[in-house]
Amino acid sequence: MDDAFWMFSADDGVTLAHLGRTTLRIPYPWVHGETHRVRVLTSTGTAFEHEVAVAVATPTPSARFLGIFTAIGLYVGVIPVAIGLLWFPYLTQLSARTMDFLLALTVGLLGFLLVDGADEGLEAASLLPDSFQGVMLFVLAAGGAYALLEGVGRWLRARPRAEGDGRSGWILAVMIAVGIGLHNFGEGLAIGSAFALGEGALGTLLIIGFTLHNTTEGLAIVAPLARDEQRPSLGELVRLGLIGGVPTIAGAWAGGFVYSPVWSVAFLACGVGAIAQVVGQIIRHMVGDESPARTLATGPVLAGLVAGFAVMYVTGMLAG
Repeated sequence: MDDAFWMFSADDGVTLAHLGRTTLRIPYPWVHGETHRVRVLTSTGTAFEHEVAVAVATPTPSARFLGIFTAIGLYVGVIPVAIGLLWFPYLTQLSARTMDFLLALTVGLLGFLLVDGADEGLEAASLLPDSFQGVMLFVLAAGGAYALLEGVGRWLRARPRAEGDGRSGWILAVMIAVGIGLHNFGEGLAIGSAFALGEGALGTLLIIGFTLHNTTEGLAIVAPLARDEQRPSLGELVRLGLIGGVPTIAGAWAGGFVYSPVWSVAFLACGVGAIAQVVGQIIRHMVGDESPARTLATGPVLAGLVAGFAVMYVTGMLAG
């Protein structure tokens, strides 16, 4: 501990089987708010080191911490998505070319989240012990999420009411909300685990950055609804906002109380797979019966793609 050898006890002994685990109890007089470094030496001399950037008590499940993480989830996920949903009344008055721009903007927003989530997930996967095969876990979880949402989307579109009642945009909006919700679950994990690991400054920066980041997600959800013949009710808009935003709360709980690097990789991968499937859905929705090359190479679409990436890049800088 802090460059000094210190006595400790191990709940399940000091000899661990493959993939085994134990809890080390170190009676060390740590100082609240200070930085401490823990290094564990194995019998072969291999060292495992961890830095506690700001020493604080680990959050434990209680009414106080549940309330704190719930408030963080509302602030980071639910409220920003709800703000984005407020754009819907204005979307219904826009021309077809402007709607093409906004749908392409949505693809740009989600495309950035796709790349960002893949980068975070693969980075987390690389830190897992080799036994967990982190990269393979990430690929399989992402592929599974993509296949599951693709199946759900096909089932929804195959329902007799899906196209006949002019609500194809509603189906797409639900799928986008699900994809964003899975991504926001990963954001909640990052925030909760930052506080659980004593990295309060990082957690605060993540809250500010993700809040700005997520204000554009509500717009991505409601953009497909502008082309529907039947307008969504207020209750339906609220449900979309909850699907996209509430997982942030669950992620903060999981990250703060039961953080696991393995589950973190799995959930980040699910978010990536879901967003990839949603991007494909939006592109199919935009193209329709037209030639994909002709539709996607138009000025409004290209401008929307660039604008979407640019907006997420700028807001994402604050989350870094």
